[in-house]
Amino acid sequence: MSELYGSDAFAPREIAARVEDVGVAKAHLPWLQMLMLAVLAGAFIGLGSLYYVIVRSDPTLGFAAKQVAGGVVFSLGLLLVVVAGAELFTGNNLLAMAWADGKISSAALLRNWGIVCAGNFIGAAGLALLVFLSGHAEMNQGAIGREVVGIAAAKMALPFWSAFFKGMLCNVLVCMAVWMALAGRSVVDKAVAIVFPISAFVAAGFEHSIANMYFFPLAMLLQAFDNVGAALPPVTWAGFFANMLPVVLGNIVGGSVLVGLVYHVIYRRAPGRSGDA
Repeated sequence: MSELYGSDAFAPREIAARVEDVGVAKAHLPWLQMLMLAVLAGAFIGLGSLYYVIVRSDPTLGFAAKQVAGGVVFSLGLLLVVVAGAELFTGNNLLAMAWADGKISSAALLRNWGIVCAGNFIGAAGLALLVFLSGHAEMNQGAIGREVVGIAAAKMALPFWSAFFKGMLCNVLVCMAVWMALAGRSVVDKAVAIVFPISAFVAAGFEHSIANMYFFPLAMLLQAFDNVGAALPPVTWAGFFANMLPVVLGNIVGGSVLVGLVYHVIYRRAPGRSGDA
């Protein structure tokens, strides 16, 4: 069917079938393999976040340049997840397509989300600890560390519904990036598909739950041991969980409902199944 589009990319209906097949495979991974892949994904998103902060901490850049360039380099995280292979909670919200089609059970869906979210936290927080111990935050006369604490403090101060809708909009774009990456056949195809949606959500200031699992622990370490950002409100675990609840819920609604279930209705729900091939 993709030849009708004049390219070797998979057509949207073919992508929908691939998303379901991938979702079934992900849901049935052995738990240890799933956890280890999730730890990798958390670290990969943390590396994208680290790269983003380097751009954001440069005072010579204007607002738009910081946001857009920061978003482009943050795309490293999802590119590593998709190309190198890892399990990311936000991207796995697309498993809702396989669930809606009855190919995986509710228990399998929640098992995947639970294990992957936990593994993502281990990977992101573990990377935050390594980055802290490396002294990376001292770069640019300490601007890196101050930027990390400022980012975490701003996230902690978000009202519940603002964080929820920022999380929802974020994962619409993340899942569209994953969706379009599945249309590609080469690494270059996947990179092009990923960079624009990811840089857009970062530039717009939306909320990604796994990136926040990197920012908060690193900010707490910097405040507690290096006295970075002492003038800012203390970044706390209570603030972390207050941010994570609406952001995770928003990510689920954005990825599962506004992308996964919408495309399920369009391409996979009967009676339109006759044109799946």
